[in-house]
Amino acid sequence: QPLCDGGKFFFKEEIIPAGAHKALFILGPTLAIITACISSAVIPWGQNLTIGDNTITLQVADVNIGVLYIFGVIALGVYGIMLGGWASNNKFSLMGAIRAASQSISYEIAMGLSIIALLMVTQTLSIGEIVAQQSGFVNWNIWAQPLGFLIFMVCAFAECNRVPFDLPECETELVGGYHTEYSSMKLGL
Repeated sequence: QPLCDGGKFFFKEEIIPAGAHKALFILGPTLAIITACISSAVIPWGQNLTIGDNTITLQVADVNIGVLYIFGVIALGVYGIMLGGWASNNKFSLMGAIRAASQSISYEIAMGLSIIALLMVTQTLSIGEIVAQQSGFVNWNIWAQPLGFLIFMVCAFAECNRVPFDLPECETELVGGYHTEYSSMKLGL
């Protein structure tokens, strides 16, 4: 279903509102998707595979400060949302963008504090090492930091604007939120 919806967005008509700032209207979703994509560079997607003499790593880069990298890059995603909401020259889009930005910033603080507790237990900032320390069901960090896990999950739902934290996209009062004026692939991004 997600692949079909993505393909459908490619073939839809691209509409840019008459009052929108064209360059910034295009830059908003582009910046949001770029920050989402480059944050995945330090996430280990699986174990290393050995085929013959070659070892395939399922991680783009294993940097020593992977956790800080992710938080820094994800914080930049707010600019894409604000830019997209403001550039469309629609009061509903702007109000949704302000709500989304304020919600994202406020929940990043609690999410960061829950991660600090995890970092104190694991004593590393490398995501690869954190994942390696959790091998086996008994070693999961959920058992060492249950309150931190609960706070992190609530903040993750809020960052993704999932129910009950869907106020930035509140259809009843803001039509569609910060992406009201977007169509085609920009809406998908």
